[in-house]
Amino acid sequence: MSKYIMTLDEGTTSVRTLITNKKGQIISMAQNELKQIFPKSGWVEHDPIEIWNAQKTTIVTAKKEGNVKSYQIAALGITNQRETIVVWDKETGLPVYNAIVWQDQRTSDFCEKLIREKKAEIFHKKTGLFINPYFSGTKLKWILENVNGVQEKIKNEKILAGTIDTWLMWNATGGSVHATDVSNASRTLLFNIHTQKWDEELCEILNIPMKILPTVKSSSEIYGYVKKDIFSKNATGNVPIAGILGDQQSALFGQLATSVGDVKNTYGTGCFTLVNTGTKPIDSKNKLLTTIAWKIGNNKTIYALEGSVFMGGASIQWLRDGLRIIYNAAESDFFTKLVNDDQRIYVVPSFTGLGAPYWDSSAKGAIFGLERGTKREHLVKATLEGIAYQSYELIEAMENDLKEKINNIKVDGGASQSNYLMQFQSSISNLNVIRPKNVETTAMGAAYMAGLAVGFYDNIDELKKISKIDVIFKPSMSISERNKLIKGWKYSVSKVRNWTKEIE
Repeated sequence: MSKYIMTLDEGTTSVRTLITNKKGQIISMAQNELKQIFPKSGWVEHDPIEIWNAQKTTIVTAKKEGNVKSYQIAALGITNQRETIVVWDKETGLPVYNAIVWQDQRTSDFCEKLIREKKAEIFHKKTGLFINPYFSGTKLKWILENVNGVQEKIKNEKILAGTIDTWLMWNATGGSVHATDVSNASRTLLFNIHTQKWDEELCEILNIPMKILPTVKSSSEIYGYVKKDIFSKNATGNVPIAGILGDQQSALFGQLATSVGDVKNTYGTGCFTLVNTGTKPIDSKNKLLTTIAWKIGNNKTIYALEGSVFMGGASIQWLRDGLRIIYNAAESDFFTKLVNDDQRIYVVPSFTGLGAPYWDSSAKGAIFGLERGTKREHLVKATLEGIAYQSYELIEAMENDLKEKINNIKVDGGASQSNYLMQFQSSISNLNVIRPKNVETTAMGAAYMAGLAVGFYDNIDELKKISKIDVIFKPSMSISERNKLIKGWKYSVSKVRNWTKEIE
């Protein structure tokens, strides 16, 4: 009887369940969208109950569509939006408040206060992160201090907290496992990436009791077993949950970027670029994040440098939903072919500020170089290029930190299907861009981790044999043209920085 790996892929806008075979091929996939909740300006929330119910629905649907029985599932893996936090009552199993999503900005003022109090260096040295509302630690503090009844529940030891992987696993195991992996823990502002433990000093600064935090484990081991009625009334209860990775680290492993200097870029809502730095964390001099990539069983922990572009595929959505100049994202490549002149238009899509290497929350978006003859195809083309320029700057920063040349970029995510974007990325970065046949690398990373834990896969070498390349894009631009375009981009970015500060 064939065996399979099931992966729960819990994202920002949807949840999915994928079932894959030993060759890494997708047998079936089911997806449900999530409701985005915006209670106030800058606040973003999800309903944790909806997340779990939607995930259960996709589990059943994926099994049915793939004609897969519960006893055929060798292991289950989980990958998730990383910095989103949930707090719940361990007796009732009910959340005390909505999940606060990674995009949420409600703790901005508190983060600024910590920075003014000279706490930034303490957090950075221990976590590799910057004090920013993006990370989950200050969100957790907000829930504990602003939701009625929570402090009393903490005194009575009724409260548990965790990132989405923890919430899913707690529910899937019927409340028997409260755990996370090192990759998710490393994104909380509470976890010391050097000692690989929750840090007492950081928890004290944020006034977070350590007893409510999950046990931190490796990314590939058996954490517990799925409660049998999750799959169906007659299912067995012996399916192990055996792999957990935060979504971007999961994509890095799903791309099998397992050697030092290997880079992946995920073109999702944002773009997240990670480079494998091996068993030693590198302190970035270019405002990149130092983070844990993964830990397989008892092996040494692997670290990464990460850079974030806040507006990746979301820039294309802006063309569709905001400007309404395209009907769907797939049209964008078509419009680039209509440009037959040499207009140099730059779209800097810093609608929610600039991520690495700037970390400028006051930046605003802008279009530069408009002419009388500028048409919508110029804006579409420039928007795609704006995504590539931002990713190029992350690669440049990584090369400076590593002090060596990066050879290629392994790509995935929805926008990686744009051939124009991938070709321009290759040319402007002067690197080969490698797109795999299976672009579901985020889910595959957790699937591979689960498979390694239960012997479904023997080792990483076996995984590399089943990975297939779709296209390799190679640079096709002269150095002088490339330098001219980059100069224009950097000048454009300089004009949008500190925008809010300058006009107030």
